Amino acid sequence: MNRFAERRESRLSRRLWAALALLCLGFALSGCGSLASFELASVAQQAPVKPSHVVVSTPASDRENTRILATYGGAYHDPPLEALVTKTVDRLVAVSGHPDQGYKVTILNSGAVNAFALPTGQLYVTRGLLALADDNSELSSVLAHEMSHVIFHHAALRAAKARQLAVVNRVVTDMSDDAQLTALALAKTKLTLAAFSQQQEFQADSMGVKISARAHFDPYGAARFLTSMERNEELTATGKASSDSQAPDFLSAHPATPERVQKVEALAKKYTSPETKERDHEAYLSAIDGLVYGDDPSEGFVRGRRFLHPKLGFTFKAPEHFTLDNTAQAVIGVRDGGGQAMRFDVVRVPSDQSLGGYLSSGWMQNVDKASIKDVTINGFPAASATAHNDPWQFKIYVLRFGTDVYRFIFATKRKTTESERNARDTVKSFRRLTLREIRNARPLRLKVITVQPGDTVESLSHRMVGVDHPAQLFRVLNGLGPHAEVKVRERVKVVAE
Repeated sequence: MNRFAERRESRLSRRLWAALALLCLGFALSGCGSLASFELASVAQQAPVKPSHVVVSTPASDRENTRILATYGGAYHDPPLEALVTKTVDRLVAVSGHPDQGYKVTILNSGAVNAFALPTGQLYVTRGLLALADDNSELSSVLAHEMSHVIFHHAALRAAKARQLAVVNRVVTDMSDDAQLTALALAKTKLTLAAFSQQQEFQADSMGVKISARAHFDPYGAARFLTSMERNEELTATGKASSDSQAPDFLSAHPATPERVQKVEALAKKYTSPETKERDHEAYLSAIDGLVYGDDPSEGFVRGRRFLHPKLGFTFKAPEHFTLDNTAQAVIGVRDGGGQAMRFDVVRVPSDQSLGGYLSSGWMQNVDKASIKDVTINGFPAASATAHNDPWQFKIYVLRFGTDVYRFIFATKRKTTESERNARDTVKSFRRLTLREIRNARPLRLKVITVQPGDTVESLSHRMVGVDHPAQLFRVLNGLGPHAEVKVRERVKVVAE
């Protein structure tokens, strides 16, 4: 949850609350589908390259860049890693067929796995994506894919398609009083846009694999990385390996469907040659050794069921069986199996307004005003209330901590003794951090180590700290299948303090 004290309260609509359980699976910018932009063109052979950092910005791209930086915790500065990424882009530009298109890469200070591009050529990759990639050919597959979106002007084409469909919908709505016909028209629009976006993804895949191969990178890097993304998404979306992944991360705009993986593998086979074997595994691991992993403690971080914010000096603990996610907008918690969810964020409440008055001020619909009560939580002034919006029931707490007001919102489809206790215990766990806790709040980092005789996946995963399911995560981070074993003297990634 970035910069709590600077964030504005947003008005919450009835539809938002009805969909709270889905929103609790995470918040992220959509990937290249909504930010990228490209134009049909052929790939040429080696050509003089324009330095990758030369881009022509526009007022719109400057605004979008500001929004992206705010959403993803700002830029992550690591000169050697930035140099490796920029060098990779330069190699790709040289064989892209569009040497005059400039690119500038920004590494975002976020543990989310994401990458996207602006139409001007501004490329973004999160440090979470860099941590997941296992070699430079995998990184090049992502960068070439995003560059392809820019080359093909996909964002502009998608926007034009959306405007066209909007006109059709307006005609249908204006000329018909048939609610069913209107609903069908809207559904068809969504399906058409989804198919259009999927077509763009396949097109960017095709161009991206071709560009990577022409830069002499292993073209199978795309297939390997898509597979790693899917496994990582399954693991992080539920807190354990599962096929039911709904978290809107990179895969929400870049679905690693079997069809897509098969297509990139077929493309890789087509472009494989003696020159396209480069993976730069050792150099890549050296570049990401020491990379911050997961949340940045300066902006608050999750450790198991506990959320800590050293800069602002507080912590709280989520209920048992809840998985926490620290997003740009809020800390979100979801109970295993669904049915219960929670949101923790900061709101602006004037110092002269009572907390009970805030709860009854209309920021949320269907608040039971008779339920509003002033309470004290660990010495902090607070207030509570209930609300409902079928099929959801809500328990809300607001708490004044210093000059800020924090808000806990718990949602359940069925009010039970457990759901009441979960809300009450979570709020009661809110407290100040001790000076020692603040001093000890250090980020997790990737550490690259060499496998020694006798080491196994299990023994090495025991060296992982601060993460759930370390053995599964170790396999995902190192591109190891369910039954693969490590080899002596190979270098692998672990998560350490």
